Amino acid sequence: MPVLVAVAILAAVALWLVLGYNKLVRLRNRVQSGWSQVDVQLKRRYDLVPNLVETVKGYAAHEQSTFLAVVEARNAAQGASTVGGQAAAENVLTGALRQLFAIAESYPDLEASEGFRTLQTQLADVEGDITVARQIFNDTTLTYNNAVETIPTNLVARLTGFSRSEFFEVEDEGRSVPKVQF
Repeated sequence: MPVLVAVAILAAVALWLVLGYNKLVRLRNRVQSGWSQVDVQLKRRYDLVPNLVETVKGYAAHEQSTFLAVVEARNAAQGASTVGGQAAAENVLTGALRQLFAIAESYPDLEASEGFRTLQTQLADVEGDITVARQIFNDTTLTYNNAVETIPTNLVARLTGFSRSEFFEVEDEGRSVPKVQF
């Protein structure tokens, strides 16, 4: 009888470890899936940046330092390898794009241009999609981090090497949708 009790206890502990581990794996995979959705939206944004720069260049060719800042910020954002690094790079890119749009406001012909307005609208749409993807990613990251830090799954996390995941945080004013005027 004592052997059966010991076997039952060992089986219960093993089952608990397996279930906890599987839960953590599922949550980690959801975080990774959420990040891939953010990444897709960021790539859409990066694809729009060169077109915006070229469109504004046609009207304000003497603003080379701003164009260079936008291109460098885009390249840095594309090269970021961590969630925190990506957030920092995105904040810089957003600031550079704000400067680009500030220049555009000085050129009424540019703002009236159909191509520029289309690009502005597309960028506004992408910014909205990034916001949604970021929220989903941060929500799944919160769920995963809660599992990693709370009893009883935190015990399994420690035993199997699971650790907290970073949130994708932008500055308070970081990601505002560009103003589109017609």
